[in-house]
Amino acid sequence: MILVFSRTTGFRHDSIPAGIETVRSFGYPVDATEDPDWFTPERLSRYQAVVFMNTNGTVLDDAGRRAFEEYVRGGGGFMGVHSATATEYNWPFYGEHVGAFFDQHPEVQPATVTVVDHDHPATAHLPATWSRVDEWYDFRTRPDARVLLRLDETTYSGGGMGADHPLAWCHEHGGGRAFYTALGHTIEGYDEPAFREHLLGGLRWAATLP
Repeated sequence: MILVFSRTTGFRHDSIPAGIETVRSFGYPVDATEDPDWFTPERLSRYQAVVFMNTNGTVLDDAGRRAFEEYVRGGGGFMGVHSATATEYNWPFYGEHVGAFFDQHPEVQPATVTVVDHDHPATAHLPATWSRVDEWYDFRTRPDARVLLRLDETTYSGGGMGADHPLAWCHEHGGGRAFYTALGHTIEGYDEPAFREHLLGGLRWAATLP
């Protein structure tokens, strides 16, 4: 069972409903909520993965943060999508778990993504280079994680991380697995089969689902 959490207290992406419906389409039982009170040890224990779907800002109270940390330490899976890295800047555990925090982005535009690791279910189906339109995030730091995708800054305007610009990554942290992708800003992106399979592969890996 999957929990999709999409609370925002800052910028709100209009692609959130499309993201939720995409996760529902994968065929697993899904609960979707924006209620921070859902984050209790008892409720979280039901789920194989928690998805932060374009969350933004401060979305949990101290009790919810403790419950999430307990969930992760118990082996729970996590997938963060796009502005999940613009979430909970003052929560160190979350920053380590999601891998990095959002810094800035230019306008939405086309760019080329480079697949640097094909040996992962989120990227195995992708070509060596993947051209698409999205909102291209820079991050405050580079993740201490297994990087799966990098962004080619020579193919768009406004990037600030240079040649080593991570875009999607995964790692084991705190007892659980975490997968993050910076893709997922636009509504139209969730209609792309390659992006949907990218999300499905990331979710399966994080939750150790078949």
